[in-house]
Amino acid sequence: MDLSKIVAIGGKPGLFKLISQSKNGFIVENIEKKNRLSISQQQQVSLLENIAIYTYEDDIPLKEVFTLIAKKEEVKECINPKEDKNKLREYMLSILPNYDEERVYDSDLKKLFRWYNILLESGEITAESIKETKKQKEDTSSEE
Repeated sequence: MDLSKIVAIGGKPGLFKLISQSKNGFIVENIEKKNRLSISQQQQVSLLENIAIYTYEDDIPLKEVFTLIAKKEEVKECINPKEDKNKLREYMLSILPNYDEERVYDSDLKKLFRWYNILLESGEITAESIKETKKQKEDTSSEE
C-alpha cells in the first residue's frame, strides 16, 4: 500500500492522488470521481504517508492502522463513518486498543474510516498491498 502520493486537502472532501507539480501548486486527481484539479501551494495539503494516530505509547502511521483494519475486515469495507460516535470509538478500540481517546477526536475517526473505505474501493488497499506493508514493517524492525 503506497500512500506517498495520496493527499487530503483542507476544505475538500475525499482523497486525491498527486499527478504532477505545476508552476503554482499541484495537479491532483480525486480518487473517487477521477476528476483532476489544480491546487495552489497556499492550500493545506496533507500526505497520508505523514499522518499518524496517537496512542499512549507511540504514534502509529496511518498505513499500519489501515493494515489493522484490513486484517480485521478481511480486506473488506469497514464500519460506516456515519455511525454513532460511541460505535466508532468501540470499533477503533477493537483495532487499536491503546489509541489515545483524548487526542483522537470523533472527526478523526470518521475521516480514518472514510479514507479506508475510499482506498479500498479504489483498489489502493488490497490483500497483496497488506502483505507488502506487513513485510516492510518486519524488514524495518529487523534492521533495528
